[in-house]
Amino acid sequence: MTKHDRITTAEERFTTALHHAYRGWRAALDRRMRDLGISQAGWVAIAYIAKADAPLSQSEVANLVQVEAATMVSTLDRLEKAGLVERVASETDRRVKHLKITPAGQAIYNQVRERADALRSDLFGRLSPQELEATTVLLEKIQAFIENS
Repeated sequence: MTKHDRITTAEERFTTALHHAYRGWRAALDRRMRDLGISQAGWVAIAYIAKADAPLSQSEVANLVQVEAATMVSTLDRLEKAGLVERVASETDRRVKHLKITPAGQAIYNQVRERADALRSDLFGRLSPQELEATTVLLEKIQAFIENS
């Protein structure tokens, strides 16, 4: 009997598979980003900041990266020291700092995006467009159920 034999319901199989897929995805991305010289929280933060339509606050980035605000502050300190992001005071609330990507940060983001796109292509290229669409719709539904419960 393997550890997977003890998982008896479809719901258990699904949540176990979802958990392992997420961890595997993050680990595979981390391996591809390792030589960039910044932590996973750092390159994820850079990606969110670079993709944002409007400046994000430090707490917004922490929420997106799913880390505590104090952890994000030290990550942002390192990114700022490396010249990858800038903190800009809010025009409406001097307690709030917005984050701006620098040209060096944009260059890192371009590498992150290129490598993440390549991984997506490698992995999801093995699925049919219909499988990918159906799975995406299912995960979005589950996310909505969670958010509305």
